[in-house]
Amino acid sequence: MSAYSTVLQVRFGHVDPAGIAYFPRIYDYLHDVFESLWEEHVGQRYYHLLLERRVGFPLVHSEVEFKKPLRFGDRPVVSVTCSKLGNSSMTLRYRFSLGDEHVLEARMTTVCTSLDDMKPMPIPEDFRKRFEDLLETEA
Repeated sequence: MSAYSTVLQVRFGHVDPAGIAYFPRIYDYLHDVFESLWEEHVGQRYYHLLLERRVGFPLVHSEVEFKKPLRFGDRPVVSVTCSKLGNSSMTLRYRFSLGDEHVLEARMTTVCTSLDDMKPMPIPEDFRKRFEDLLETEA
């Protein structure tokens, strides 16, 4: 199994009065990484996927475990793997790390959907192959 990785930056406007990343901002980070994954790993800008191919991957389930807060100036590394790859759905696991410490883990399940009728559809084969590269192996 391989993982897609990228680095985020917690900016001043991302933190609340307590000095930690405001929790709804985490969902923004997750979606930013999701879009980067499409462009850098899958080879398709998510923007073009939506507007040209008329295919989307709306979120249908999410789980986020906050282990330690992210603070202004932090630059977490986010690693993404695929924990489940179904016919039309997939679950991606996002691990945020600061150095050797895991500070956040999220699982986001999306469903491949035709934007013309908003009905589930099989994940196109060219995309499936790229997500298979990230598929977690059973221990």
